Amino acid sequence: MLKFSIQKKLEGTLARAGTIETANGGVINTPAFVVVGTKATVKAMTAEQIRSLDAQVVLANTYHLYLQPGADIIAKAGGFGKFMDWYGPTMTDSGGFQAFSLGAAFGNNVSKVATGVAVEDISAHSGQLAQVSDEGVMFKSHLDGSKHLFTPESSMEAQWKLGADMIFAFDECTSPTAPYDYQKKSLDRTLEWAKRSLARHEELDTEKTQSLFGVVQGGRFQELREEAARTIGALDFDGFGIGGSFTKDDIGTAVGWVNALLPEDKPRHLLGIGEPLDLFNAVEAGCDLFDCIAPTRMARHGSLHTSDGRLHIKNSRYQTEFVPIEEGCECYTCQHHTRAYLAHLFRADEMTGATLASIHNLHFILRLVEKIRESILNDTFHEYKKEFIARYHPEKEN
Repeated sequence: MLKFSIQKKLEGTLARAGTIETANGGVINTPAFVVVGTKATVKAMTAEQIRSLDAQVVLANTYHLYLQPGADIIAKAGGFGKFMDWYGPTMTDSGGFQAFSLGAAFGNNVSKVATGVAVEDISAHSGQLAQVSDEGVMFKSHLDGSKHLFTPESSMEAQWKLGADMIFAFDECTSPTAPYDYQKKSLDRTLEWAKRSLARHEELDTEKTQSLFGVVQGGRFQELREEAARTIGALDFDGFGIGGSFTKDDIGTAVGWVNALLPEDKPRHLLGIGEPLDLFNAVEAGCDLFDCIAPTRMARHGSLHTSDGRLHIKNSRYQTEFVPIEEGCECYTCQHHTRAYLAHLFRADEMTGATLASIHNLHFILRLVEKIRESILNDTFHEYKKEFIARYHPEKEN
């Protein structure tokens, strides 16, 4: 079974540093950033490159792997980790996020992290590729239009075949603009799905080789978040995911509501969050793990993290700057290549540009969370956070 131990708590906050030992023996030092390999691949990178960054854990997407190449094929390969040549700890999400991204969000300009608090019920509209009911989510494949019903039971079965060390109960991720009534209805549904997920997981995993995390929803409403934390937290999960939607300004607050109530002796994973400032807030609010596609997605579009904010490599000024992306950075890209070279690769549409940029961005985020962990252990978290924020300005593209 999964073992979670807390090494140090940060006084006056919910932050903690600890370790997770998976049932298969992998150890994760927390807080930790989970690298996203959606389709059993981190886009533009090899498994060897991921290892070279000292990444600790990789997460894959159940919905996408179910569609292609299929869970049965990955099971025959020995699980998605072996399939992609990754032998460290692994995670899979449940497919619940796609209930939002292919449902309410499909064709709408809405993200799970919203700006502002406008309320609009877009839970059902024509053209979406996911329809939610109490039974599950009916997906229309974005690949060929075929229909697939995801239920808590089928999600557990697919994740069992994908073979991850840590998996998530099936849940409904709602829109941040959804009104209270819909969020409440969704919350009740997610609780029932959590119970069904647990029951099917126990039938499948008789030797306790996979750890199942329950997912806390509730949107931006404190009452619902706290209700979810109490009800999901009372179930026999190995850890907890904090999912759903927030407004940009209240991630730390909403996460704090939840973590103040969840069992302290189990790990907490904040789903889909990876911006530097959000990571500080989430750690301070008691989260141990985070996953997000942002570092590599930004990289593929030429946006690079530095301690002084983002650098957009396609800007003309970088064509003649023969210095690293960031002085002092120890990643492969900064040790061997210049801003001018990356500017050339992106302007020439060379795929190597995306690889080198992804290496840098993942290195930056992984080292950031590693330093946050160190600052908890040596009681310098608040000073480090203040120092980092004083330099980092994500709203200003350089």
